[in-house]
Amino acid sequence: MQTRTQLLTVDVFLSVDGWAGGATSPGYFGYPGPELEEWITAELALPQLVILGRRTYEALAGLPEEAWDGSSHRLAQLNKIVFSGTLEAASWSNTRVCRDDVVAEVSRLKRESDVPLRTVGSLSVARQLCGAGLVDRLRLMTFPLLLGASGREPFFAGIDSADLALIGHRALDGRVLLLEYRPTGRDVPRA
Repeated sequence: MQTRTQLLTVDVFLSVDGWAGGATSPGYFGYPGPELEEWITAELALPQLVILGRRTYEALAGLPEEAWDGSSHRLAQLNKIVFSGTLEAASWSNTRVCRDDVVAEVSRLKRESDVPLRTVGSLSVARQLCGAGLVDRLRLMTFPLLLGASGREPFFAGIDSADLALIGHRALDGRVLLLEYRPTGRDVPRA
Protein backbone atom coordinates (compact mmCIF):
# COMPACT_ATOMS: atom_id res chain seq x y z
CA MET A 1 0.00 0.00 0.00
CA GLN A 2 1.40 3.39 -1.04
CA THR A 3 1.20 6.23 1.46
CA ARG A 4 -0.17 9.49 0.12
CA THR A 5 2.29 12.35 0.41
CA GLN A 6 1.83 16.08 0.20
CA LEU A 7 2.78 17.93 -2.96
CA LEU A 8 6.04 19.89 -2.91
CA THR A 9 6.20 22.87 -5.27
CA VAL A 10 9.41 24.76 -5.96
CA ASP A 11 8.85 28.29 -7.26
CA VAL A 12 11.76 30.13 -8.85
CA PHE A 13 11.84 33.61 -10.39
CA LEU A 14 14.43 33.76 -13.19
CA SER A 15 15.82 35.86 -15.99
CA VAL A 16 15.68 34.25 -19.44
CA ASP A 17 19.35 33.28 -19.07
CA GLY A 18 18.69 31.41 -15.81
CA TRP A 19 19.79 33.88 -13.14
CA ALA A 20 17.70 34.13 -9.99
CA GLY A 21 19.00 37.62 -9.26
CA GLY A 22 21.20 40.36 -10.59
CA ALA A 23 23.77 42.69 -9.10
CA THR A 24 21.42 45.65 -9.50
CA SER A 25 18.06 43.95 -10.08
CA PRO A 26 15.08 45.21 -8.09
CA GLY A 27 12.24 42.98 -6.90
CA TYR A 28 10.57 41.03 -9.72
CA PHE A 29 13.54 42.12 -11.83
CA GLY A 30 11.77 45.47 -12.25
CA TYR A 31 8.74 43.93 -13.99
CA PRO A 32 5.88 44.08 -11.49
CA GLY A 33 2.38 43.99 -12.85
CA PRO A 34 -1.24 43.42 -11.87
CA GLU A 35 -1.43 39.85 -13.21
CA LEU A 36 1.81 38.89 -11.47
CA GLU A 37 0.51 40.38 -8.21
CA GLU A 38 -2.81 38.56 -8.69
CA TRP A 39 -0.95 35.25 -9.20
CA ILE A 40 1.18 35.79 -6.08
CA THR A 41 -1.91 36.68 -4.03
CA ALA A 42 -3.84 33.63 -5.28
CA GLU A 43 -0.93 31.28 -4.55
CA LEU A 44 -0.42 32.64 -1.04
CA ALA A 45 -4.15 32.25 -0.33
CA LEU A 46 -3.83 28.47 -0.65
CA PRO A 47 -3.12 26.31 2.41
CA GLN A 48 0.61 25.57 2.50
CA LEU A 49 3.72 25.13 4.59
CA VAL A 50 6.39 27.52 3.34
CA ILE A 51 9.96 26.22 3.21
CA LEU A 52 12.75 28.78 3.40
CA GLY A 53 16.51 28.95 3.63
CA ARG A 54 18.19 31.34 6.04
CA ARG A 55 19.06 34.08 3.53
CA THR A 56 15.55 34.25 2.09
CA TYR A 57 14.06 34.16 5.59
CA GLU A 58 16.26 37.04 6.73
CA ALA A 59 15.43 39.09 3.62
CA LEU A 60 11.67 38.61 3.98
CA ALA A 61 11.46 38.82 7.77
CA GLY A 62 13.70 41.88 7.74
CA LEU A 63 11.42 43.99 5.56
CA PRO A 64 10.17 46.99 7.50
CA GLU A 65 6.41 46.90 8.07
CA GLU A 66 5.90 50.05 6.02
CA ALA A 67 7.19 48.07 3.00
CA TRP A 68 4.71 45.21 3.56
CA ASP A 69 1.86 44.65 1.15
CA GLY A 70 -1.02 42.17 1.23
CA SER A 71 1.29 39.34 0.17
CA SER A 72 3.74 40.14 2.98
CA HIS A 73 0.95 40.05 5.55
CA ARG A 74 -0.35 36.72 4.19
CA LEU A 75 3.15 35.20 4.18
CA ALA A 76 3.53 36.24 7.82
CA GLN A 77 0.32 34.34 8.65
CA LEU A 78 1.42 31.09 6.98
CA ASN A 79 3.40 28.42 8.82
CA LYS A 80 7.03 28.52 7.78
CA ILE A 81 10.09 26.39 8.36
CA VAL A 82 13.59 27.82 7.95
CA PHE A 83 16.50 25.47 7.30
CA SER A 84 19.66 26.86 8.83
CA GLY A 85 22.68 25.67 10.72
CA THR A 86 23.44 29.16 12.00
CA LEU A 87 20.12 30.87 12.75
CA GLU A 88 19.47 30.71 16.49
CA ALA A 89 15.79 31.66 16.53
CA ALA A 90 13.07 32.95 14.23
CA SER A 91 11.37 36.19 15.20
CA TRP A 92 8.83 36.15 12.36
CA SER A 93 5.43 34.82 13.41
CA ASN A 94 4.54 31.19 12.66
CA THR A 95 8.16 30.29 11.87
CA ARG A 96 10.35 27.55 13.25
CA VAL A 97 14.03 26.93 12.63
CA CYS A 98 15.14 23.45 11.61
CA ARG A 99 18.76 22.36 11.87
CA ASP A 100 18.03 18.86 10.55
CA ASP A 101 19.01 17.68 7.10
CA VAL A 102 16.71 19.41 4.61
CA VAL A 103 16.14 16.28 2.50
CA ALA A 104 15.30 14.06 5.46
CA GLU A 105 13.05 16.65 7.09
CA VAL A 106 11.18 17.53 3.89
CA SER A 107 10.71 13.82 3.17
CA ARG A 108 9.13 13.50 6.61
CA LEU A 109 7.02 16.61 6.11
CA LYS A 110 5.72 15.31 2.78
CA ARG A 111 4.44 12.23 4.64
CA GLU A 112 3.11 13.99 7.73
CA SER A 113 2.00 17.51 6.79
CA ASP A 114 -1.68 18.37 6.59
CA VAL A 115 -1.03 20.88 3.80
CA PRO A 116 1.09 21.04 0.62
CA LEU A 117 4.68 22.30 0.84
CA ARG A 118 6.18 25.15 -1.16
CA THR A 119 9.54 26.84 -1.37
CA VAL A 120 9.78 30.59 -1.73
CA GLY A 121 13.15 31.77 -3.04
CA SER A 122 15.70 29.75 -1.07
CA LEU A 123 17.74 28.54 -4.02
CA SER A 124 20.09 26.29 -2.08
CA VAL A 125 17.17 24.51 -0.44
CA ALA A 126 15.33 24.27 -3.79
CA ARG A 127 18.40 22.77 -5.49
CA GLN A 128 18.82 20.17 -2.74
CA LEU A 129 15.16 19.16 -3.00
CA CYS A 130 15.38 18.92 -6.79
CA GLY A 131 18.53 16.80 -6.52
CA ALA A 132 16.83 14.47 -4.03
CA GLY A 133 13.87 13.88 -6.33
CA LEU A 134 11.39 15.33 -3.82
CA VAL A 135 9.93 18.04 -6.08
CA ASP A 136 6.48 17.36 -7.51
CA ARG A 137 6.10 20.66 -9.35
CA LEU A 138 8.80 23.01 -10.58
CA ARG A 139 7.38 26.41 -11.46
CA LEU A 140 9.64 28.83 -13.30
CA MET A 141 8.55 32.46 -13.51
CA THR A 142 10.68 33.75 -16.37
CA PHE A 143 11.15 37.49 -16.65
CA PRO A 144 11.93 39.14 -20.02
CA LEU A 145 15.56 40.08 -19.62
CA LEU A 146 19.07 38.74 -20.00
CA LEU A 147 21.28 39.56 -17.03
CA GLY A 148 24.55 38.39 -18.54
CA ALA A 149 27.58 39.35 -16.48
CA SER A 150 25.44 41.12 -13.85
CA GLY A 151 23.61 37.87 -13.10
CA ARG A 152 23.88 36.42 -9.60
CA GLU A 153 22.76 33.03 -8.32
CA PRO A 154 22.41 30.74 -11.35
CA PHE A 155 19.52 28.52 -10.31
CA PHE A 156 20.41 25.52 -12.46
CA ALA A 157 24.11 25.39 -11.48
CA GLY A 158 24.87 22.01 -9.93
CA ILE A 159 21.43 20.48 -10.53
CA ASP A 160 21.37 16.94 -11.90
CA SER A 161 19.74 16.28 -15.25
CA ALA A 162 16.03 15.44 -15.12
CA ASP A 163 13.26 14.82 -17.63
CA LEU A 164 10.32 17.19 -17.11
CA ALA A 165 6.76 17.20 -18.44
CA LEU A 166 5.20 20.58 -19.15
CA ILE A 167 1.90 20.68 -17.26
CA GLY A 168 1.05 24.35 -17.55
CA HIS A 169 2.09 27.67 -19.00
CA ARG A 170 0.77 31.18 -18.88
CA ALA A 171 1.87 34.68 -19.79
CA LEU A 172 1.39 37.35 -17.11
CA ASP A 173 1.11 41.03 -17.92
CA GLY A 174 2.02 40.25 -21.53
CA ARG A 175 5.70 39.77 -20.68
CA VAL A 176 6.37 37.31 -17.84
CA LEU A 177 6.15 33.60 -18.64
CA LEU A 178 5.07 31.08 -16.00
CA LEU A 179 6.12 27.52 -16.86
CA GLU A 180 5.03 24.62 -14.69
CA TYR A 181 6.76 21.24 -14.92
CA ARG A 182 6.39 17.85 -13.30
CA PRO A 183 9.48 15.63 -13.02
CA THR A 184 8.73 12.41 -14.92
CA GLY A 185 11.29 10.16 -13.25
CA ARG A 186 12.44 9.02 -16.68
CA ASP A 187 16.03 9.22 -17.85
CA VAL A 188 16.98 12.24 -19.91
CA PRO A 189 17.29 11.26 -23.61
CA ARG A 190 20.89 10.89 -24.72
CA ALA A 191 22.45 11.03 -28.17
